[in-house]
Amino acid sequence: MDDQKGNHTMLTERLMSTVVRGITGRYLNFKPTAQVMLPPPNTGRRYMLYLHIPFCESLCPYCSFNRFPFSEARAVPYFEDLRAEMRMLKNLGYDFASLYIGGGTPTVMIDELCATIDLARALFSIEEVSGETNPNHLIPLYLDKLEGRVQRLSVGVQSFDDGLLRQMDRYEKYGSAKQIFERIVTAQGRFKSLNVDMIFNFPSQTEDMLSRDLTRILESGASQTTFYPLMASPAVEQSLARTVGKVDYGREARYYDVISEVLTGGENPAFSFGSAWTFNARIAKTPPQTASITAAPPDDAMIDEYIVDYEEYPAIGSGGLSFLEGSLYVNTFSLREYAAKIAAGTMSLMGKTTFSKRDRMRYRFMMQLFGLRLDKRQWRRDFGCTVLAGVPAEYAFFKTAGAFATDDENAITLTPKGRYLLVALMRQFFIGVNGVRDLARAVLPEDERELIFGEGV
Repeated sequence: MDDQKGNHTMLTERLMSTVVRGITGRYLNFKPTAQVMLPPPNTGRRYMLYLHIPFCESLCPYCSFNRFPFSEARAVPYFEDLRAEMRMLKNLGYDFASLYIGGGTPTVMIDELCATIDLARALFSIEEVSGETNPNHLIPLYLDKLEGRVQRLSVGVQSFDDGLLRQMDRYEKYGSAKQIFERIVTAQGRFKSLNVDMIFNFPSQTEDMLSRDLTRILESGASQTTFYPLMASPAVEQSLARTVGKVDYGREARYYDVISEVLTGGENPAFSFGSAWTFNARIAKTPPQTASITAAPPDDAMIDEYIVDYEEYPAIGSGGLSFLEGSLYVNTFSLREYAAKIAAGTMSLMGKTTFSKRDRMRYRFMMQLFGLRLDKRQWRRDFGCTVLAGVPAEYAFFKTAGAFATDDENAITLTPKGRYLLVALMRQFFIGVNGVRDLARAVLPEDERELIFGEGV
């Protein structure tokens, strides 16, 4: 029976992935734009500000985000331009309570990052800052400066297996599994939320390896963990295959079941679901050799970069993607062009695609279910129709697949199978988003393409 259930889930996932590829390929196909500024804000609407820092000490083979090898000569003027672009948003009338800083590696120049956060707090009504880092930066030199400035910190670990870390070229750059674990334990208590980013379904990853990763998460005292499925976009598919192997999506559901059961199963689970692939600690933990630390409640959970709590968000920085008023805006991926646009007094826009009402409803359907609850009352208020009338094919597919745990006049929630289907759907959607990044990178000057895809010098 378990095999039949697994085969049915796999067939359902494959059918859904095929459909999602077609949809995202259509409405994420952006065109060049002559706009030089993002649209101004709408009165009364909540926005989150996203900042992109596209520099890394080492380029990971699976990553499709805009990133360049770090050099101080490139990074210092970039941070100055980023702060100038932030002032442009202020002049447009934007205000923000929440700031997310992604990359790349945002902490690659800690003093420049701190100056940028301080300016954001001076310009806007910032109440919370979320940011990303790598394990080698979980040391006092960085933590002392981030504490108080950043409330929610996410550290990219990917795995606690030394073999996998070597495959990803992360072992020498960011430390062994033992060193990474010790640094996570040491960083506890400095932030409202410390999220540990993990990846599952590496080609050479066994269930035993995954189980050991989960054990380390439970022992670490992390207040949150995110387990992303390995995603292979066209631009990194070859480098991914060369380094960690070809992705096998056939076992993804099984691995997700293992993760869900270990973290949220049993009579006294250590974690609860924050989204389909994010898990929030439920119980106070005492990490090894540290004082007792109370895990952050769900309200203090990390705001995922992939935007569940804020449907609209302007993004600044090279490679940023904004979603405003039903349109997706793409910032230039060229550092040279980014600098030239900011020097000319314009924002860094290069492309735009506008969603139809049906596509906006599809986006809402996906994002809210990914966040584990679709608000039907909000849907009727915003779109003037029911969910069934707005996205009949998607609704029928998920309903027939047994994805809905509740489906009443107020909300839709998910079954365990539904949660996995959302993981697979979001994985495919973000492969589509990575396709947008691939299109933007395709027009890079040869020397900048060489920085990303060549030897990185």
